[in-house]
Amino acid sequence: MKKSTIQSMTRETITHPCGKFALILLILFAGTVLALRPAIAGSLEEYPDISPTPPIHLEDLSGKTHSLQEYQGKVVLVNFWASWCPPCLLEMPGMQRLREQMAGKAFAILAVNAGESRATAWKFLNLVKADFTVLLDSEKTVAEEWQVQIYPTSYLIDTTGRIRYVAFGALDWDAPDVHRVIEEMVSGTLIKSDFTDSQ
Repeated sequence: MKKSTIQSMTRETITHPCGKFALILLILFAGTVLALRPAIAGSLEEYPDISPTPPIHLEDLSGKTHSLQEYQGKVVLVNFWASWCPPCLLEMPGMQRLREQMAGKAFAILAVNAGESRATAWKFLNLVKADFTVLLDSEKTVAEEWQVQIYPTSYLIDTTGRIRYVAFGALDWDAPDVHRVIEEMVSGTLIKSDFTDSQ
């Protein structure tokens, strides 16, 4: 199915009188499937590129500007998503639970909405009840700099600002191995090969 067709169907779902309720049911059902069948999710892989991490300098939904450089000292999950992408929406409840479980620790989520308006991003965040930071890349400038080809794509950035892991496709953020990697990145005890060997 073409992306333009999916986008059209998504907009119609939101504007239809019953659309929001139907979309909520779809997200809840699909989220349950994702939790019960983690094999359908993407996998966390070591990031092979040793080039410098591309910059991020974008506004959030309230108009505040965020720079990735400001988050040095924290582990950062950078997630590229769009409202027309069902897997993007399916993994967001898991990202929200991850944010809540990591509250008070040196961890942050920057969810970069690619190519859409503030209003569209706001509607979908309200639907999935997520309160992590969402940044607006309306022109896809940052997505292009990060060479994002698949949505969602997620990167785990270490406390020095270096990309350590990447996930192409929706990831099960509730998975114990994923939590262990993030916890060890935060504490500085991660040995990269440990995660790879467990796959």
